[in-house]
Amino acid sequence: MPTYKYTARDQQGKTVSGKIAADNQNLIVVELRKRELIIIAIDEEKQAAATAASPKKASRKRVKSEDIVVFTRQFATMIDAGIPIMQALEALGEQGANPTFKHTINVIREDIQLGSSLSAAFAKHTNVFDSLYVNMIRVGETGGVLTTVLERIALYLEKTEKLKQKVQAALIYPAVVMTMAFLITLLLIIKVVPTFSQIYESLGQKLPLMTQLLIDFSKMTQHYFPLMAGGGVLIAVIFFQYRRTPAGSLQIDTVLLRLPIFGELICKVAVSRFSRTFSTLMQSGVPILEALDIVGKTCGNRVIELVVDDVKTSVREGESVAGPLAKSKSFPPMVTRMIAIGEKSGQMEKMLSKVAEFYDDQVDTAVEGLTKLIEPLIIGFLGIVVGFIVIALFMPILSLTSAIH
Repeated sequence: MPTYKYTARDQQGKTVSGKIAADNQNLIVVELRKRELIIIAIDEEKQAAATAASPKKASRKRVKSEDIVVFTRQFATMIDAGIPIMQALEALGEQGANPTFKHTINVIREDIQLGSSLSAAFAKHTNVFDSLYVNMIRVGETGGVLTTVLERIALYLEKTEKLKQKVQAALIYPAVVMTMAFLITLLLIIKVVPTFSQIYESLGQKLPLMTQLLIDFSKMTQHYFPLMAGGGVLIAVIFFQYRRTPAGSLQIDTVLLRLPIFGELICKVAVSRFSRTFSTLMQSGVPILEALDIVGKTCGNRVIELVVDDVKTSVREGESVAGPLAKSKSFPPMVTRMIAIGEKSGQMEKMLSKVAEFYDDQVDTAVEGLTKLIEPLIIGFLGIVVGFIVIALFMPILSLTSAIH
């Protein structure tokens, strides 16, 4: 009968290990679950020495959020089925399509083999797993509810990703159309207008004001195009660098929240993300001050982050969560009232979850309305620009034709 060496974590979060003789590994899993242990690794004793591996440096390349969502859902399912953590990570590391993510998972598995806790192994890869993810893993690991916490993380990531895709879908269409409109207009200005300009110069006729302005603009664009393109790139670089500074991010996010049409959508997305993140962390048992610290960093808006900092100060001093939110004017009154009711009734997690669901629906409605509104605006804009160019180009021809008649 083979002997198996196991590593597990008890209900108090302590790492325990030992040896059990059994006919197969499934019997070991059953026995350890009877003891209410969270399985980390199970190996036949003769193979234990061969499994150690030196940790490798994790890649810093970007991992898509979709990969993390799929990994978390599969990891939660495998742990719930009783598969040891080490074997689950090994299987997930082998089947991943993203080489960078596969490497990260394998490094995490190697760290655990060398005695690291699951949360500590994840915490080494902040470029892939954010503080919310790591803290929830730590809570699940310590409280012996890792499966439940993984399910919550998976659900949270799936809903967050769905929300992000809806907003991106709403913005991609107008962005593509505006880009195409810009390129077509640029082509007309650089290629078509100069041809007409040569014809009109050969006729020696005095041009209408609209036509003359268009030809002058075309010549200026041709002559200074490299300078204009370089200036545009420089402005974009300066903008994004300024966006990374605390003052810049605050100023830009303040302007974004005040934009007509888009500002309302941005606010709804921020409220939904705040509510869902805060609710998920509190349901998982993360202390409220630590949860607020994570929420502030993940809400995606510097204005909301500063409001959350005020909330954190208020809670630290023994006051309410809803008070600073109401004073900020950044959160709708309905949200602050529901949070206040949740605080008084002891059901704030439930209230926050309802707020998140409500604002997810609000984002859906806002996205549909935005798409319907932007389409006629873009068509109208294109009609004005192209119409101006066409009228300006053909006005001299019409004038010449009238003079002949």
